[in-house]
Amino acid sequence: MNLFLAWLIALVFLPLAAVSAAAQETEENPSAPLKAVAILYPTEGNNVSGTVTFTEVEDGVRVQAEIIGLTPGNHGFHVHEFGDCSAPDASSAGAHFNPTDQPHGAPDAAARHVGDMGNVEANASGAAELNYVDHNLSLTRDKLSIIGRSVVVHAKADDLKSQPAGDSGARVACGVIGLAKNNSGAN
Repeated sequence: MNLFLAWLIALVFLPLAAVSAAAQETEENPSAPLKAVAILYPTEGNNVSGTVTFTEVEDGVRVQAEIIGLTPGNHGFHVHEFGDCSAPDASSAGAHFNPTDQPHGAPDAAARHVGDMGNVEANASGAAELNYVDHNLSLTRDKLSIIGRSVVVHAKADDLKSQPAGDSGARVACGVIGLAKNNSGAN
């Protein structure tokens, strides 16, 4: 009977050990840079959509955006304080993300909201692409972290100076920023 019990225990625990080892092999590489993504959805009455990715790099966070459905020209582009796009006009996203209590400004200004990313410029077809490194954003668990907040695209250009938010008009798209699976260096 003891031999039977030993075999039964072995048959139960060996597969569990194998599953545990396989799970450890497929975990993300903890030394790989953090990544986040926001899928942009249109606000009521608009057709704007797109994707914004955020990738931790040595000197900041690389912001890459691909957006369609815009009117040609510049459109305010900001991280807002709440990860809530549920209101038809995205007002539920709150104000610009500003944990350092700074005035509104350009992305390269010494004093600015953390969420001030300037403008995206749409071409004649309504498509916009953006690729730059932001030195104020963070993806880590600190007070500058944008994880769980939202990205908002506005109807008009951000003038980069009007207080409190750049006079960029209505919100035409919104997306919540979440951590993305990072496959860099995965086994």
